[in-house]
This record gives sequence, C-alpha cells and structure tokens, in this order.
Amino acid sequence: MSAMTMTEKILARASGKGSVAPGENVWANVDVLMTHDVCGPGTFGVFKKEFGPDAKVWDKEKLVLIPDHYIFTQDAMANRNVDVLRQFAKEQDIKYFYDVGTEKYKGVCHIALPEEGHTRPGEVLLGTDSHTCTAGAFGEFATGIGNTDAGFVLGTGKLWLKVPPTMRFVFHGNLPPYLMAKDLILAVIGDIGVDGATYRAMEFDGDGVYALNIEERMTLCNMAIEAGGKNGIIAADQVTLDYVNKRNAGSKPYNVVKTDPGAKFVFEKVYDVTKMEPVIAKPHSPDNKATVTQVKGTKLDRAYIGSCTGGKLTDFRAAAELLNGKSVKIDTFVVPATTEVARGLDSEKIGGKSLRDIFLASGAKIGEASCAACLGGPSDTFGRLNAPISCISTTNRNFPGRMGHKEAQVFLASPLTVAASALAGTIADCRDLV
Repeated sequence: MSAMTMTEKILARASGKGSVAPGENVWANVDVLMTHDVCGPGTFGVFKKEFGPDAKVWDKEKLVLIPDHYIFTQDAMANRNVDVLRQFAKEQDIKYFYDVGTEKYKGVCHIALPEEGHTRPGEVLLGTDSHTCTAGAFGEFATGIGNTDAGFVLGTGKLWLKVPPTMRFVFHGNLPPYLMAKDLILAVIGDIGVDGATYRAMEFDGDGVYALNIEERMTLCNMAIEAGGKNGIIAADQVTLDYVNKRNAGSKPYNVVKTDPGAKFVFEKVYDVTKMEPVIAKPHSPDNKATVTQVKGTKLDRAYIGSCTGGKLTDFRAAAELLNGKSVKIDTFVVPATTEVARGLDSEKIGGKSLRDIFLASGAKIGEASCAACLGGPSDTFGRLNAPISCISTTNRNFPGRMGHKEAQVFLASPLTVAASALAGTIADCRDLV
C-alpha cells in the first residue's frame, strides 16, 4: 500500500477503501454536518424538495445547528432565518441545536463545534460555511460545502468528494512573543496567493506549530480557505487529545491519523518563525501582504477584535496585555466568539483585573458572542462598518463590503497588532509594546 497523507487516510477510511490517491473521487461517509442561520434555510429547502416534505435526516445525532451570524439585530429576515432553524430542529428532534435566547446558545459555529465536543481526530466534518476548515486543527478532514451538497448529506449521510493533493507548510523555531498564528497564516497566503492552494489540502507541521495552543492552531486552519484550500489540517498530539477527551460529545470513539513517512506532497515550504515579523493583509484581499514595517503609521478609524479567527480567549489575552492601563485612540470593538469565551473575559485576569474590565477601561466596546460585523450583516450589527472608514481587524476577509460599507478599507492583522494600532490610532508595530 502506498504512503498516504493524513487527508488521504481520512477519506480512505470514510469511503471504506484501503487507500486513495489525489484526484480520485470517493463516496465519503460524513461524521458531522453543521449548518447555521445563513445557510440552514436553503439547505433544509433542498432536503425537503429532494427527499420529501416529511423526510427525516439520515442521523439526527450527527447534525449540529448553530445560529451565529445575524443574531442580535432587528432585521426581520435575519430573525426569520433563526425561526426556520427552530422549526426544523423541532420537526427533526435535533439534539445539538444551540438556540439563541436559551442557555444552550453558543455563538460562532467554528469555535462552538470544538467547545461542545463535535470535533474529533480522523473524522469527516462538513459545514455550510467556508471556514469549517477551522476544525482541521483537531486532525480531521473539515471543509465547507454549499446548500445543495448539505441537503444531499442531510438525506444520505454521504458526499461525493475528490481527494485533494496535499501542500505542506512547516514552521520551525521558537515563536517570538510578538507573533501569533494570524501572522503565520497571513504570511503563507501572501506567499502563495488566494488561489495558491485551490482544491488542495494544507498540512501544517513543525515545532513552531506544535508549540501553539489549540486555539492558535484553529486560526491557522481557519484561513486555509483564504488561499483556496479544500481543508487545513494539523496532526493530533497530546494537546489535541487532552482538549478532545475533555469535551467529546457522546464520548464517541475516534482514530488518530498521521501522515505516513514517504507520503507525497505537491508543494512544501519551510518557515523560520524567529526571522518573521508581524504581517498585515492590506485592502482588499487576504493575500495583499505587507510587513508591519511597510505600513506602519497608516491612519485608522476603527479597530475590531473578534470572529472565529480573532475572538478566542488566546486572542483576547494577547490584546488585553497591551491595552492594560492604556486608552484606545479610535473606536475599538471587542466581540467574543462564543458564550464560553465571553465568560472567560470575566474569569481571566491580568494583574488582578479581568479582561473585560481591561477592555472597558481602555475605552473599547464589548459585544455579544456572535459573528457580528465579520460578515457585515444588517445595518444595526455591532461593529459594522456603515461608512467608508478604515479598520484594522482580526477577522479573516477584507474584500470590498465584507464588513459592511463597500468603500471601507479593512486591514487584517493579529490581535497584538490590532491592539497596538488601537492605542496609536494608526497601524502600529506591537514589538514596540511587547
């Protein structure tokens, strides 16, 4: 049997084959399907049209429904989408429905999935959101799919997938205190372009990767799609297993997979993290790379710290370290990804002060756990760019209109860089403060 990468091994298991090769098409059995308020209604519509109005989903234990995008808004259509999720969850008796307005409400799906134990090594996780690839941080095949594919999965539990070739990105060295996973992935995207990994797996490796905590690994995998990647993936180690075993929903068994020695990669690139500096993605593309030195001093109107890429506890600790005892010079919005993270803003302390108190004392505004302005949303969305202003953000996309106004300028950066810039009112180098 030929040597296989992690992605190939997972898809081989999921399709009942001894081995698979890049370019091969397989019927893969799906372990978890996730959908949210934006795509759920369309997915349910496809499912009912193709399988019948009274059809039942293939396995109600494997479907996860997470309202997260347009939640805290008065917009009638956004609210209706959540109502559609509620109705479907009731019809199908869905156990894992994290409804807004209840104790089960979570927030951003990509962070909620691991927090609630729906991510396990070796599994196939599909979601109706391109950033579903976040879960590759747990050593699984995780990718985003469209409503039509998701409707088919709802009825059959399978999907026709092409096995992607794998690109390998190795990070070596001790990560300096001024760098975060966001800098690493922005460097990769800047190097290969937004189409550089189209329909390819992006495997991350090296001591620099395994020194990252699980939240930072999630950031790495999250933005694989920004390079066109089919999935991002990191082999599970003890850090991964400790997290998964503590939360595993239903205590489901799983199999850890590793890339075989001698497995073939279509591309390899090695980075020395000790020689890297903070990275910015300038408007209007995640691959419009600049080092912070090249854009330092650029005037800003707003700073935004949140989303699946920048709204985790690790992100907020980093930002709070810089903001502690200081005041921001521009409007600064802080949005926890999930309700668990929001609670952490109160329980986590720096010098006896909670992260929440540090943010509020600095002049920042704190929103409810959700996607908020990351995908623009209705005009009353917290932090939305409703004017053609300039914003530095921890989010993952900066296309025209992504965070609201089509003429707004969005710079992507790490929480450290965003916090430093909030204090300066211009793009700033966090190395001056760390």
